Amino acid sequence: MVIRIRYKNAISLVLLFAAIGIAVGIAFSFVQAKTEGTEKAYIKWVELNASLRALEDTMELDIKTHDSLYHISWIDSLSYLAVKNGNNWSGYKKKDLQKMLDALGDSNTIEDLVGENKYFSYYKEAFAAALGGLLGEYERQVPDGNGGKTVRSGYGLVAYSPIAEGFSYSHYDDFGSSRSYGYRRSHLGNDLLGNVGTPIVAVEGGEVECIGWNQYGGWRLGIRSFDKKRSYYYAHLRKDHPYHKDIKQGSLVKAGQVIGYMGMTGYSAKENVNGMNVPHLHFGLQLIFNESQKEGTNQIWLDVYQLVKLLSKNRATVIKDAESGDYFRKYDIIDKRYPEELRSFFED
Repeated sequence: MVIRIRYKNAISLVLLFAAIGIAVGIAFSFVQAKTEGTEKAYIKWVELNASLRALEDTMELDIKTHDSLYHISWIDSLSYLAVKNGNNWSGYKKKDLQKMLDALGDSNTIEDLVGENKYFSYYKEAFAAALGGLLGEYERQVPDGNGGKTVRSGYGLVAYSPIAEGFSYSHYDDFGSSRSYGYRRSHLGNDLLGNVGTPIVAVEGGEVECIGWNQYGGWRLGIRSFDKKRSYYYAHLRKDHPYHKDIKQGSLVKAGQVIGYMGMTGYSAKENVNGMNVPHLHFGLQLIFNESQKEGTNQIWLDVYQLVKLLSKNRATVIKDAESGDYFRKYDIIDKRYPEELRSFFED
């Protein structure tokens, strides 16, 4: 079908098409502006399932090459290996990392090796978000051999096990196990079983973003890393004395600082109830690439079982204050990436 439109003269026709052109141009500019202003796409799914051996080997290589001309970060190594194995680490062997080193030689970079592989940048961003706070330059207090303390500088593991040194615990990979209190759901963390009152320490420095009672987690704490990428969740803390006296909403904490005590609270709408059968710490780690993920439907929680085993290499030494009943770390540490207000750090 042909639609015929009559115009009084050619001028009217020209003006009509000009008006249409202007309208289309304005509409196109508006759509383009909206497109250009659209929020950047962000990662919505991460699996941190690298084996303990892979984490140890790549971390060791990172530390060993840190002061060399060719520093190889464990983020890059893990990302390269994930590209090669499809993020399936069940068959990982140290020779896989050696093959990467042989291919690198003295001239190539890991980016050269992966070429145009589109997954490398994804893994690199994902692993950097998950592990970015664990290695770094530090100043650490250590015993001086004469009953005092001295300061040692270095580069290495700056994150701590959530369980203080000298306190026993056990755990197994229970991520994804079924839970039914309140509603049926998956377990999004790792339960570390121990004794009531065991000192719990901050794995990484950050800000206390939530504190108080939750019927599922009991007395719980949420600590957000300074780069905002990670949110650590510590739950089922001790009845009557769940938190260290220095911990409040908005408190800034350092890695290895005592933040609370193991208990068995939770599974109750009423506060301060031991609703659990076994004392344990529920330890969870959430990744946040966009603030909508913090409380939204597309949350990312990691299986931290292997990570907890890795962190067992660095446990905070603590001492008890008889008057307050609280524990304090004996040897302080400062991560060079901490904000300025945490730089004056050494405590007696």
